[in-house]
Amino acid sequence: QVRFVESGGGLVQPGGSLRLSCVASGFEFSYYMMDWYRQAPGKERELVARIVQGGDRTWYENFARGRFTMSRDDAKSAVYLQMNSLKPEDTAVYYCNSPRPSGQDFPWGQGTQVTVDF
Repeated sequence: QVRFVESGGGLVQPGGSLRLSCVASGFEFSYYMMDWYRQAPGKERELVARIVQGGDRTWYENFARGRFTMSRDDAKSAVYLQMNSLKPEDTAVYYCNSPRPSGQDFPWGQGTQVTVDF
């Protein structure tokens, strides 16, 4: 059974940093690309970053590029998101998942809440 457990969120002031973690189980983690997503209140879930198998290439949405860094540890079946220079508009629930063909989606975890505010 596929499962994702996200952690590391919290309340941080603008300009601060957080490091999110996601541990996956139930599938051969090293074989899969992995994504970080976020969903802000009243908005649709959006892609934040992606990392390929092996971890040697990453891709970021424009709002994350230069501030966020995604990494993976296949030995721990984990992905991470280092977020620096956080802004109030980064406030959202953050999720990890793997990009899958339509109809073969993995279930979502509970996510981890990130709040950027004074």
